[in-house]
Amino acid sequence: MTDTPDACIAVVDDDQDLRESLAWLLDSVGLASRAFADGEAFLAADPDAFDVVLLDVRMPGLSGLQVQQRLNERGDELPVIFMTGHGDVPMAVAALKAGALDFIEKPFNHQQLIDTVQQALREHQRARQSREQRDALQARYAALRPKERQILVHVAEGMTSREVAEHLGISAKTVEVYRLRAMKALGASSLAELVRLCVALELVQALPDRNCLDDE
Repeated sequence: MTDTPDACIAVVDDDQDLRESLAWLLDSVGLASRAFADGEAFLAADPDAFDVVLLDVRMPGLSGLQVQQRLNERGDELPVIFMTGHGDVPMAVAALKAGALDFIEKPFNHQQLIDTVQQALREHQRARQSREQRDALQARYAALRPKERQILVHVAEGMTSREVAEHLGISAKTVEVYRLRAMKALGASSLAELVRLCVALELVQALPDRNCLDDE
């Protein structure tokens, strides 16, 4: 059984028998699915409603590669698993280069398909959690005062409180007050963690040398 019971898989294939077979297979392991007979109908649906898409390479209308291109152009980060015939492997390789997670050849090995879908679900869940954490961090950073943000950048660059104070023309005590307030707001329990969060916020390009973390 799946460990992501609320997940929904989009199945996009012009073969009705295959769509029904895949729906049954996914349901047998506790995964909901929604089938589409062509790429246009799938693209018209809400992309946030799905966690993975099983996408046929060759279909009337938009091909699977064209559907993938549309998803990329829209910025959708939905994991794509291509379903291919024996003669479509070169196309599947092109799809992988364009960001597809994997491809599976028809006829399917049921266990292989389920394993691939489960892997895609786990990766999608990790990516979603990472985005949510990044968005929350950016929101906390946006709520800081301008002076707190300015001091954070200098701290992340490795400057001591005394150096920051001299640079900004304020007292070292004031720098400490702002720094500690910013640490609390961002949820950083140490100066090293604060620097890592600044890197995540892209305030600096890379972690400074460890020696630069020694304040005063």
